[in-house]
Amino acid sequence: MIKCITFDLDDTLWAVNPVIVAANKTLYGWLSENAEAFVKCHQLRDFESLKQQALQTFPDIGHSVTMIRMKQLEIGLLQAGYPQEQALALAHQAFEVFIEARNQVELFEHARTMLEKLKQAGYMIGALSNGNADVNRVGLGDLFDFALNADGVGKEKPHPLMFELMLEQNGLRPEQVIHIGDNPHHDIEGAKNAGLWTIWVNLDNRHWPDGLPADQDVGCLGEIPDAVAEISVRATQRVTL
Repeated sequence: MIKCITFDLDDTLWAVNPVIVAANKTLYGWLSENAEAFVKCHQLRDFESLKQQALQTFPDIGHSVTMIRMKQLEIGLLQAGYPQEQALALAHQAFEVFIEARNQVELFEHARTMLEKLKQAGYMIGALSNGNADVNRVGLGDLFDFALNADGVGKEKPHPLMFELMLEQNGLRPEQVIHIGDNPHHDIEGAKNAGLWTIWVNLDNRHWPDGLPADQDVGCLGEIPDAVAEISVRATQRVTL
């Protein structure tokens, strides 16, 4: 019996690239007013090179987009000539500006009504994300029962840890959960390896890559309740220990 449905967030419930582009512009605007030396030293496009510098300098933070962003800002501020303590303080302030803008998302068509249907049907709803969007700040907190992300877990999907913690924390077995996401590797492969049912969100009509396909796939978020219903029928005959 299916009891819980988990969702990836970025590029599953909204398009993430426009959000990050807009958030970076907002961040750069704040830096131009509050850290003038930064914008004299770095252009907007330099955020990417600063990110790569952060990853090279601190390879152990690769799972955490929040820590990457913090170190990216700190490195850029230090290069602009700010002393360590001031650079760290400015990085924290700048990150708060960024994360507020990063949570200003435009939901895909049918996203909220689909979630409402699943909630009304009695399913537990959770978020499993490699990103740092917040279901409360994006306006979906009333529909989600829990949320885990790579920042908090310490590993990003497809590593099994996030799936395992979700099961443990909610007293669930793998065959009781459907994971829904857009990424064939992070979401579908990761969830299937953890024993979960899967639905691939394929809004762009992509071809399925190598590997075992999802249990269902949808080209529109409005199709998800029907896909869940089909899996629910099959789930009655599947039990894992």
